[in-house]
Amino acid sequence: MTVLPDDVLARELEPTVERELGRHLSTARDWYPHEYIPWSQGRDFEGPLGGEAWTADEQRFPDAARTSLIINLLTEDNLPSYHTEIAVNVSSEGAWAAWLGRWTAEEARHGAAIRDYLLTTRSMDPRSLEDARMRHMQEGFTAINPGFLPGLTYVSFQELATRVSHRNTGDATGDPIAEQLMARIALDENLHMLFYRNVIEAAFELAPDQTMVAVLGSVRDFAMPGHGIEGFGRMAVQIAVEGIYDLRLHHDDVVMPVLRKWRVFDRDDLGPDGEAARDDLAAYLAGLEEQADRFEEKRDALKARLAARV
Repeated sequence: MTVLPDDVLARELEPTVERELGRHLSTARDWYPHEYIPWSQGRDFEGPLGGEAWTADEQRFPDAARTSLIINLLTEDNLPSYHTEIAVNVSSEGAWAAWLGRWTAEEARHGAAIRDYLLTTRSMDPRSLEDARMRHMQEGFTAINPGFLPGLTYVSFQELATRVSHRNTGDATGDPIAEQLMARIALDENLHMLFYRNVIEAAFELAPDQTMVAVLGSVRDFAMPGHGIEGFGRMAVQIAVEGIYDLRLHHDDVVMPVLRKWRVFDRDDLGPDGEAARDDLAAYLAGLEEQADRFEEKRDALKARLAARV
């Protein structure tokens, strides 16, 4: 397999980036986070302003929805690290730089809006949220599979995963305001997914084997960007049990739609390395579907036991 250097790939894909940036700008609609926050519900906290201390009885939402909101917020907080992971692999000028700036500016709204909502409604302990933000941002984010194509294939799946998670988290809160806010954020994530997905589609035409190898790594080693959050494993299980984001959603609503768009299992332009990677991908997906089936069976059994106790 001939491996094209990252700088060559980035340069060859620049026309696609320019076209996709234009499409994005013509499709995206500006929105203003302050319009989604119920400011009239807010009041001062304890501290220099002499407000009221937060108390546990102000806590809102079902446990899994609250956990998912925390993960989603801390994930959005880590934007500087995500920006850096992409920036080191692309040009600081031209279409790549223009896209990265636009993407970063749009993403920055998400964490700000979620935090404003949670603090204004006094839905969660503000000190715990800030302590968690400090810890997570100091740890940063490092790609599991670094590099240009690994990074772009990963984010193609990750943006869609985040869209699904945000949308389902909003629904799980049972709060119409939270639902509306998270749905609006999810719309941004979907547009970002389309950009990265379409760039990788072009990469397949340019370097099919190299791209397929990157896709295999991103699917096989996928972890949500917030996987470094303290207690993430326990939190992820709680979210999965409630159906906010689980293996079935990951397989059916995230991985497979993107792979179908790329015609991964229909391509006839792969060499030996690409074919081997595709075979490994097919085997991994079969295992992932089996895991999803087993998890659903265990979850259904658990819910049946709990219902029987009522």
